[in-house]
Amino acid sequence: MISYSAFEYVYLWFPIIGLIVGFLGSFTGGGGGFIYIPLLTILFGLPAQVAISSSLAATLPICVVGAYGHYKKKNLDLRIGLIFAGAGIIGALLGARVTSFMTARLLRISFGIYSILIAIVMYLGQRKDKKALANGEEPNILSKTGKFSRSTLFGFLSGVITATFGTSGTAPILAGLMGIRMPLKLVLGTSLLVVFFNTCSALGAHFLVGEIDLTIVAFLVPGSVIGAFLGPRLLANIKIDKAEGQIRQWYALGMVVSGVLMIVL
Repeated sequence: MISYSAFEYVYLWFPIIGLIVGFLGSFTGGGGGFIYIPLLTILFGLPAQVAISSSLAATLPICVVGAYGHYKKKNLDLRIGLIFAGAGIIGALLGARVTSFMTARLLRISFGIYSILIAIVMYLGQRKDKKALANGEEPNILSKTGKFSRSTLFGFLSGVITATFGTSGTAPILAGLMGIRMPLKLVLGTSLLVVFFNTCSALGAHFLVGEIDLTIVAFLVPGSVIGAFLGPRLLANIKIDKAEGQIRQWYALGMVVSGVLMIVL
């Protein structure tokens, strides 16, 4: 369902928020939904269902601009991305249906728990890899079947998370892409492609069971497009492969903080 809320002066902050989220979303391969939800619900007091649906709509331009920018920089694996996306579409249709049966408070608590659990998984995985490298062990190389099965599983989970929480399902996508030993820059670009398909599927489902506030979307999108354009350009000039472990740890920490805030506030 589409709605148009009356203009409020607080909406003038939304283009700035869109710029920040667009930049971070394209720079980290996350699309930005994970950042939008806590900001819109905690800082601006929007109902969770409205924030989820509206953030999905505002995330689409970030995915399009960001994925195209990464494609031009050759930071995108189209084949793996389409495998993730195909499974994600199925998961997104299921997740949108789940959202319609949950209260706003339950959505926030569920999102918080999800964030903390994914952060723990990412931290433990990073710790395991670090220990293996310290012992001089080489990471296991997955077969084509292994890559396909893991991509399908994490793609499906990302679709469920996208539609249920409006967060782009980034954490399962990043975890899955890193799990098949994809280079970090390629992970970030491919992730945005998957997020785009997941977001389209979830947004379509939310037209039936959710509420999209186009006034909010209109204020978020201009800044998000500019930010999404800047992200891949900056990333191309940074050597981040050696800092992959630290990036994953900081990302996990951010998820824990956001998760705790969503639960207690």
